[in-house]
Parts: sequence; C-alpha cells; structure tokens
Amino acid sequence: MRPGIRDAAERLRAAGHEVLVVDQYGGRVFDEYEEAGAFVDEIGFPELMRRAVAAVEGLPDGFVAAGFSNGGGMAEHVATERQVDGVLMLSGALPLAMLGVEAWPVGVPAQIHYALGDPMRDQEWIDTVAEQVRAAPAALEVFDYEGSGHLFTDPSLPDEYDAAAAELLWERVLEFCREPIGRAPVT
Repeated sequence: MRPGIRDAAERLRAAGHEVLVVDQYGGRVFDEYEEAGAFVDEIGFPELMRRAVAAVEGLPDGFVAAGFSNGGGMAEHVATERQVDGVLMLSGALPLAMLGVEAWPVGVPAQIHYALGDPMRDQEWIDTVAEQVRAAPAALEVFDYEGSGHLFTDPSLPDEYDAAAAELLWERVLEFCREPIGRAPVT
C-alpha cells in the first residue's frame, strides 16, 4: 500500500472517523503506473470488484466508500452493491458500464477530485460519471486542482505531490465525511 494511502487513513482517523483500508493488490506496491496497470489487467476488474465488496462485507450500512486512482472505481462499485452514505473518487472515476452497472444508486452523493494535468485524467469518463450520478438523482461535487500529479496527495511521490492542492482536497473530503452532500445531518 502506498504511503499516501496510509497517510490518508491517518488523516481521516485523526478527524474521528473509523477507517478500513482495503488492500486489493495483496500487499504489492508499484512505483511505475505501467507496472500497476499490467497487474490490474492480469487480475481483471471483476476480481478487483469482488475483492472490494468482500473487504467491506463486515461493515454496517451507511459508510462512505472512497478510493484513489483505480480504487475510485472500486468505491463506485461498492456503492452499487452496498447501502453507503457517499462515495469519494480521488484521482479515479470509471463510467458505470466499465463496472457492469447501468445506473448510479439513487440518492448516493459523491465527490470527484482530479488534478487538471493528471496524465490519467479522462475528461469523458469524468463527464459520464457526473451525468450518471446526477441522473440518479444524487448530489455531486466535482473538484479540479492545478497541477499534473495523478496521486497529488501522496507526499512520498515528490514529482506528483502538491501540498496546497492536497490540503484543499482534504478540507473538502473531511466536510463531505461530516455531512455528505445531499444528506441531512444526523442529530
């Protein structure tokens, strides 16, 4: 697991949230995106989706599903299989057809976060996911950040890390986790 994922979990825990970190890659960490992509191709999306759902099997309904990069798509898939309070797609959003799903779950709010210069950013995919979420209907916020890093919140990747953008992302994510958009606060 990348150090940025562990940092993200600690940031959420420090804000009072319970966090389950799902390791879909069986402990493998990749320093090159091409190598990680080959591994994903080898495993296949159906297996990654199965692993994502299995990993959260013991959680009670009402959690926020989140994921970085490919994990963003896996968080989407979990939301189509479980009752969640929201979805955070961090530098990764996949059209639902890629996940074998036709529609976003009704009323499940989401956020999509991407760097504008992310070499893995596919604007058509982002637009498709945004359209699918809004058609559910569900509330959606899409945030763009200056910079060119794919995992721009990960300080262990100095060529990608953007401290200012990361801090802004975490402000938005923590607010979403307090009260997911489109959902009344619990009193």
